[in-house]
Amino acid sequence: MIEVKKISAEDAEKIKNLDEGHFLDLKRKEISPAKLTETISAFANTSAGEIYIGIEESDVLNIKNRVWSGFNDVEEANGLLQVIESMSPLGNHYRVVFYKADNQNGVVLHLTIQKTNEILYASNRKAYIRRGAQKLPIESEIALKRLQYDKGITTFEDELIKVPTEFITNSVVTLGFMIDVVPMSEPDSWLKNQLVIIDGKISVAGVLLFAEEPQAILPKRSAIKLYRYHTGDDEGERDTLAFDPVTIEGHIYKLIEDAKNKVKEIVEGIKKLGPNGLENIKYPEEALQEIITNAVIHRDYSILKDIHIRIFDNRIEIESPGRLPGHITLNNILDDQSARNPKIIRLINKFPNPPNKDVGEGLKTAFEAMNKLRLKKPEIGENENSVIVTLRHESLASSEQMVMKYLETHDEITNAIARELTGIKSENSMKDVFYRLRDRNQIKPVEGKSGRSSAWERK
Repeated sequence: MIEVKKISAEDAEKIKNLDEGHFLDLKRKEISPAKLTETISAFANTSAGEIYIGIEESDVLNIKNRVWSGFNDVEEANGLLQVIESMSPLGNHYRVVFYKADNQNGVVLHLTIQKTNEILYASNRKAYIRRGAQKLPIESEIALKRLQYDKGITTFEDELIKVPTEFITNSVVTLGFMIDVVPMSEPDSWLKNQLVIIDGKISVAGVLLFAEEPQAILPKRSAIKLYRYHTGDDEGERDTLAFDPVTIEGHIYKLIEDAKNKVKEIVEGIKKLGPNGLENIKYPEEALQEIITNAVIHRDYSILKDIHIRIFDNRIEIESPGRLPGHITLNNILDDQSARNPKIIRLINKFPNPPNKDVGEGLKTAFEAMNKLRLKKPEIGENENSVIVTLRHESLASSEQMVMKYLETHDEITNAIARELTGIKSENSMKDVFYRLRDRNQIKPVEGKSGRSSAWERK
């Protein structure tokens, strides 16, 4: 049964004033079923989204005006609902709710579209993707192949490379692995049984796992680039680079370990202002291990781009090429799984002390590790061709708590010191923290200091 929900006039106004974008679209009730399927296809093929149908928009002298102009009743929307129901493989990957409100005309249809595992086509037999507030048709075979990789329908790890099989059958990596893991088998026959050698050719997965130097065979898509910026700004500039970018290479089991150790080495040399003065920054090793592992084993190897790790004064950014695979979105990434490279994930788990011990639990482990150190949880973002995970060295303590903790061991605190301590960027926002503490009778201005030299002390 379709839900009809009564909402307040205030909530109706909020719906009318929503900003259209990558995850949201507003449509007139007169939209044709065919056009609606294009928008649904775009959301289902990209990152999920919401559609409100029954909101009219006019533009007079560059001033947008929106009006709630819904369906007379639920039955009037049956034509749209029937077309949606017929879309395959949408299945149960959508939710329908009608909203009505006092003093508003009709009921507005709210569709929540989930990301699908398979490619969803519109009624014109074209597939669409969402980019910002636009829906874009997939017009070429190359673009369709890219969407298949993004969805995990096909995987680049199974592509075959024309290099001699000896690159992996007789490598130091394979010989060591065979001795430790499957001593009763011969490398050639075992690798064939694992389908990393097929018809005398090595798969991408085989190269990445067992070649001594995968970067010689798969350049620009199998290494890790590491940067250290002397800044906490949003972007790192060339003049803030501490040293030339470091390139980390090797088979992916070694790549993960070497990258984690190098990041740890650099991070432990950074000092940040804390309640007791300058303190060494420390991130939980489990968080670094899990996020770097995820970046390596879940990346899209069809994209000609290395993994990038950027170390700033106040955070680490780990950028992995490729969008989230399958039905995974930013909302369900901690609860659901979709393996873009199942062969790599399975085989690296056979190595001694594998980096992905708890398969499917990596990001949860990272979140838990950050929480144990009372640091803010990792931030996960997705752009057009990559996923970026950010670890911030910011305490879970409130800004007020951090100021008072600092004043336990210092006579006074300035706005600049407090901003560095708390991660707050705005001077005015920091003043608001001071004012709240003042109003609670906990701190007071230091007499004789004003302007840029003004400071606060415990009361």
